Amino acid sequence: MMTDHASGPGLFRTRWFMPVFSLLLGVLTAGALELGGQRSSAIFSLILFAVVAAVFAFGGRSETVRQLRGDGRDERWARIDLAATAIAGTVIIVVIIAACFYEWANGRDGSPYTQLGALAGVSYLVALAVLARRG
Repeated sequence: MMTDHASGPGLFRTRWFMPVFSLLLGVLTAGALELGGQRSSAIFSLILFAVVAAVFAFGGRSETVRQLRGDGRDERWARIDLAATAIAGTVIIVVIIAACFYEWANGRDGSPYTQLGALAGVSYLVALAVLARRG
């Protein structure tokens, strides 16, 4: 069986994973919003995710879309992806810490930011230990 991917086997490298995943997220998001009584937001979200899925499905000529979709990866894009992930993680962690300080300064307990910060710290330490052992 021939698979449609650039490097390495697996579901995540096929050109159809991201379009299908985007549609699934759209259905789940719309379902949650509908359950919460927000029908117009549910419809908007479903349409938005469908547009994103269409870009992933039919934007194959764009190197950036192919990278995001997973079927245009090479070593250069793997390094770019790793750096972008690290930057995004750092930004989120800084925002979580700032939100904790804001909540504490206003006399609150910092929830849910304290839990998110703890999860980030523990996951970083576990990943560090596992990756150090492998390498």
